[in-house]
Amino acid sequence: MTALSIVADLGGTNTRVALATGDVVRPDSVRKFPNAEYKERGQSIGDILHDYLAAMGLSSVDGVCVAAAGPVRHGVAEMTNLEWTFDGTALAMATGAARVAILNDLQAQGQALGHIAPGNIREVASGMSEAGAAMLVVGIGTGFNAAPVHDTASGRVVPPSECGHTTMSVRTERDLRLARFSEVYGDHAHGFAGVEDVLSGRGLERLYAFTTWEAGHLTHASSTGIMAAIAAGDPVAVETAGYFVRLLGAEIGDLALIHLPYGGVYLIGGIARAMLPYFGDMGFAAAFRDKGRFAGFMNNFSVSVVEDDYAALTGCAVYLAQGGRGQAKGHP
Repeated sequence: MTALSIVADLGGTNTRVALATGDVVRPDSVRKFPNAEYKERGQSIGDILHDYLAAMGLSSVDGVCVAAAGPVRHGVAEMTNLEWTFDGTALAMATGAARVAILNDLQAQGQALGHIAPGNIREVASGMSEAGAAMLVVGIGTGFNAAPVHDTASGRVVPPSECGHTTMSVRTERDLRLARFSEVYGDHAHGFAGVEDVLSGRGLERLYAFTTWEAGHLTHASSTGIMAAIAAGDPVAVETAGYFVRLLGAEIGDLALIHLPYGGVYLIGGIARAMLPYFGDMGFAAAFRDKGRFAGFMNNFSVSVVEDDYAALTGCAVYLAQGGRGQAKGHP
């Protein structure tokens, strides 16, 4: 429990790195690195970790665990929105660590549940929460993903997932128009309307463009600009936010019915935190429970937003400290 480790949360835009002693992350050691700068120089995560060690005045550590925003298979991570691929050997060479682990970012978030301060958890849909029962963690940021969390006698199991790339739900005529629009609009258009294409940072941008397109004046704006416009009460931005919140509620409700997380649903990521002030007034809970004859059944599940920006780092630290127990075969 006193081993010194490097833990890293490798997202689509930035990488956060910190030191951990056992399962405790040192808050004063957290640093953020812009991935684009390293990619432009032909570098990758190993170079980020090497630079971090140098900045901290260290030559090596006992362990390293990286949470990657992409699929991890047989110890190899493929970054969905960054085009980086790396394995444990690269991490060991960069850090000198004897213990190495790579987790999908949602797996790391799932490992953190139960180790997050209660003050950093905000409920947005009330429901029952059964101790020890299955949970669900959902990431809404640069991308979208979700993973179930199960506590077993062999340790916590957080199976990897890429559900953000499944087909977006279509219930109304407007949803169908949005799906058709999403298939062709934007730099990332690929002829398929996925969940992540409408429920993520760039998904918010696409929703805004769709809203302006339907109004007859197609306009593109960054997610940061849209959030500022929502706060300022801009009608188009507010309409976009309402649509986003309702679509998100419906999608989280679908995932809850698939996984039955009686221990609660936990939303993480920058977009989830940014949209938190609007969940109540814009109908998140109603959309979450809008499941026809199963509407009442949805009261079995609570939904909360995790406001701890470093939860993935905590999850990595916990995973290393517990010996990497509990993951499915073929994954770290």
